[in-house]
Amino acid sequence: MRTYAQYCPIVRAVELLGDRWTLLIVRDMLVGAHRFNDLARGLPGLSRALLSRRLRQLVNDGVVVRTEDGYALTKAGEDLRPLVFGLADWGARHAFGDPRPEELDPEVLMWWMHGRIDTTGLDKRAVIQVEISDRRRKYWLVLEPGDASVCYTDPGFDIDAVLTSDLPTLFRMWEGEIELIDAVRAGRIGLTGPRWIVRGLPNWLRLSPVAPHVRAARAQAT
Repeated sequence: MRTYAQYCPIVRAVELLGDRWTLLIVRDMLVGAHRFNDLARGLPGLSRALLSRRLRQLVNDGVVVRTEDGYALTKAGEDLRPLVFGLADWGARHAFGDPRPEELDPEVLMWWMHGRIDTTGLDKRAVIQVEISDRRRKYWLVLEPGDASVCYTDPGFDIDAVLTSDLPTLFRMWEGEIELIDAVRAGRIGLTGPRWIVRGLPNWLRLSPVAPHVRAARAQAT
């Protein structure tokens, strides 16, 4: 373990959590990821070998515990919630400018989005084709009662609705900078399909967990 050789609780915390990727692993676990593959898919820049090492260290440090189907945060891990989302608040106010090209990964965005769709009110399947206009890529959100999945190749189902956007705009919507309904009305995002999907999607799609912090920061800045 890297040590700063200073007797201070801040130093001890940084020694435990300051390695690259560690806080992002905790972030994803705080919002529901607990299987190794789910963590890996949400952090594609992190190799599986390094993810294993970081998880092993978090287990050794008492932040994470192994479970039958993956990993879970201990009380010490859950106690990091205000710290992690405090960083989100600070970052939204002081460090969150325009997106950089290397930050815009469409497959990561689709993975994040599918995990935040609430399908409990659905009584039948809805298949939404997502077209990323500036990347010429298509993805499919398959919504079933009580479940949502994302497909990176055509799943073979009939398409019920089509959402079209460039990638930066879709990220801005996800992060809470713009409302989906407002973006559709302004023509920045296209959404075509039956009325029950067009009206339902803004309610089904829960945005990024940091969206409230981004919205608050934007409101303070205006």
